[in-house]
Order: sequence, then structure tokens, then C-alpha cells
Amino acid sequence: MIGALPPGGTIADDTSVSMGEQTRNILGKISGYLKQAGTDPSRIVSVSIFVTDLSKKTEMDAVWTEFFGDNLPARATVGVADLGGGALIEVVVTALKG
Repeated sequence: MIGALPPGGTIADDTSVSMGEQTRNILGKISGYLKQAGTDPSRIVSVSIFVTDLSKKTEMDAVWTEFFGDNLPARATVGVADLGGGALIEVVVTALKG
């Protein structure tokens, strides 16, 4: 674990909201974790995304593109049966420091 970065994936604080809103919350949290570790989202080099409903992926994609703009990191999106606690999405990032 580097600084305040969680050792695993990140889920939304409120798992009762839509896929898009969960994605927005997760990206905000990740941005904060990266800042605490001395880096930022532009330094993300790869992302693993786990979603429980691939039919809602377009909601995730819209927020993803809004957040990253033209600086999209490499990513893999995988459908899973359950993430627990009502989470629709979990995100794991790898970023460079400094």
C-alpha cells in the first residue's frame, strides 16, 4: 500500500445510486487517493473494472470519458456476478508516482 491508497478495489460510498453515479463517486475517491500519494489521474497506466451488469456499461463509459477526457488509460472491464453490498462497479488502478 502506498500512502493512503487502498490495497484493493474501490467501490462507491453510496451503492444505491446508478452505475454512472457510482462511477463518478469512485473516480472522485481515486483522484483523492492519488493526490494523497503524490500523483494524479493523468498518471494512471492501467485499470481493471468489475461490473455486475454489462448492460449499464454505457453509463460508466459516459462518466469515464467525462473524467479522463482524451487521456484515457488502458482498461479492462469484466462482468461479475456480485460485488457485495449492492455495488454495481469496483475499480482497481495502477498509477505512476511523481
